[in-house]
Amino acid sequence: MGLFGPTKKQLGERAQAHVIAKFLEVGYNVLVPYGDSSRYDLVIEDSEGRFWRVQVKTAWIEGGDQGYIKFATTSLRSRSTNGRVAYSRAGYQGQVDYFAVYSHELRKVYLLPLNEVSQTRMHLRLTPSKNKQERRVHWAADYEI
Repeated sequence: MGLFGPTKKQLGERAQAHVIAKFLEVGYNVLVPYGDSSRYDLVIEDSEGRFWRVQVKTAWIEGGDQGYIKFATTSLRSRSTNGRVAYSRAGYQGQVDYFAVYSHELRKVYLLPLNEVSQTRMHLRLTPSKNKQERRVHWAADYEI
């Protein structure tokens, strides 16, 4: 653990452990790639023998218990040029099939197909918004496994 609590890496590892446990609980076979150089964290095999690449993400609550959970749909990448390190955000198009999202506060796992997530960040509503907007709302309950 870091000086001020778990590090981001430790939180990610915990999220992955919870996601794996949930997949096993609901009947998926789970494969974990060797090393950490793949753009996906897990592969799941469904009951029909098909394999799906899964990127695990950690979500956090915004707006209190009455708001939504939020997670990044990109990752930070670094590259070195001329002795300088440059950072950029990279999406997962063509590299994963699903996002498995774990909320430490709610202790829940959500599974979202790649084609249903936004380009940089995704919000899953926990409760109706104050203005009662329903259009383009992604309900957390619809993705919970």
